[in-house]
Amino acid sequence: AVVSTQSTGGRKKTATAVAYTKEGNGMIKVNGVPIDLLEPSALRYKVLEPILLLGKKRFEGVDIRIRVRGGGATARVYAIRQAISKSLVAYYQKFVDETSKKEIKDILLNYDKSMLVADPRRCEPKKFGGPGARAKYQKSYR
Repeated sequence: AVVSTQSTGGRKKTATAVAYTKEGNGMIKVNGVPIDLLEPSALRYKVLEPILLLGKKRFEGVDIRIRVRGGGATARVYAIRQAISKSLVAYYQKFVDETSKKEIKDILLNYDKSMLVADPRRCEPKKFGGPGARAKYQKSYR
């Protein structure tokens, strides 16, 4: 049997999440852990947003496995949620039909653009003459 699979990525700062989507029964795992047990629990709703927005029904026919590396806790959560959203859109485009893909894409983009579009902002490098990227050391005249 031909198994329909699709892989997509999500990024935020230095965190990278790769989602492997295949037909299945609605299981979503992040680094082998079910998405409902994701830490930190305060940010769990952020990860569940695509599922809550689109409804469980759209996720019933697919299994999504996500590998996430790098970044801090919050950046990882945003990378994961982007990977989930993008993978579902890509899966629907490749294996279902264009109209339902468009529907999903519109719902996600209306809610939050960062669900499908990566945020290009990065940390600015530190320069000499100061403690950070822009701040300078205090200067005294006497």
